Amino acid sequence: MEIVQQWFRQQLLGNTVGNLFLFAALLLVGFFLRHRLSNSLGRLMFVLVRREVGSVPLSDFLRLVRKPVEVLVFLLFLYLAFSLISVPEVWQLTPPDRFGLRLILIRLYETTVMLALIWLAIRIIRYFSLIFQKRAAMTESRLDDQLVPFLRDLIILGVCILGGFATLGIVYKVNVVGIITGLGIGGLAIALAARETLENLFASFAILLDRPFVTGDTVTSGTDKAAVTGTVERIGFRSTRLRTDNGSLVAVPNRLMISQTLDNLTDRTKRQSKSVLRLSVDTSPEKLRAIVEEIRLMLATHELTNVEPALVQFDAFGESSRDILVQYNVNTADWREFNQIKEQVNFHLIDIVERNEGQFAFPTRILYLRNHSEQTLEQ
Repeated sequence: MEIVQQWFRQQLLGNTVGNLFLFAALLLVGFFLRHRLSNSLGRLMFVLVRREVGSVPLSDFLRLVRKPVEVLVFLLFLYLAFSLISVPEVWQLTPPDRFGLRLILIRLYETTVMLALIWLAIRIIRYFSLIFQKRAAMTESRLDDQLVPFLRDLIILGVCILGGFATLGIVYKVNVVGIITGLGIGGLAIALAARETLENLFASFAILLDRPFVTGDTVTSGTDKAAVTGTVERIGFRSTRLRTDNGSLVAVPNRLMISQTLDNLTDRTKRQSKSVLRLSVDTSPEKLRAIVEEIRLMLATHELTNVEPALVQFDAFGESSRDILVQYNVNTADWREFNQIKEQVNFHLIDIVERNEGQFAFPTRILYLRNHSEQTLEQ
């Protein structure tokens, strides 16, 4: 036993063998037990906030906080391990209060701790946003569905800014008040440099206050070839994400969402269909009148097209047809249902035309050929 104690008291690299052994043991314990310890700490944190989480499971909480807690646990064991040993004097390193390798390593360690704490705070904020998102999903209003992720991002941005200033003040001993004052002086230059970013930021607040659309609405932004149609998935600080019909995700800057034409298709109470029924030129007036009256009656008796009177009339003489204008409104905002009703009406139009012995026109041309014969009399 005394031999073992003497061996642990031997000096190696300016430290006893026992201290070096404890140093290595703490590092190994912290590395291999960080996952289990993070789960235990996560469960303890979950117990503290359980009254506020409602029906959100523990697995979601652990999934979010496990990684930052693992980093903090390992950093704690790293601090305990290095507190057991001292730097050999033969290395002639500068003191930790003067600029050198030791000061750089200490500042790096403290910065890592601050970043891990900020990371943990962000994950906790995301977890609470999940709670409020589930509660918002149970309400009829869709305003809270888009307000929760917006406030989540806003709070995360504030935490990052405060964490950055705290890191500068605590770790690097920077005069944070002086920096904030300097930002006020250089605010004009920053505003000019980030003009578009600020425009998009203010536009996001305008969207939340004015509410031209909410999450889940189908909108068309822009006009002509630059128009984009999609379902609003998320309203961020800089852009609004639209999911198009082909599955792609388009990010439209918020300043464009409020400055250019915006058509909210979800707020439509009806959709309009307009088509021209072209019948052959030999269709008699009696057949035309009968077809027009029957189409009017069919649209007036349909439960989704009788809300407003349809416009059905003999409209024009085509080059090779007699044209009947058929214009009606479908009392639905759903695009799929509108197309289904439109298909039903088209089949009814075919039946009406065939029942009245009419024929659909097709492009025809009549060419008249004139033969000229010239006789030349030669004398």
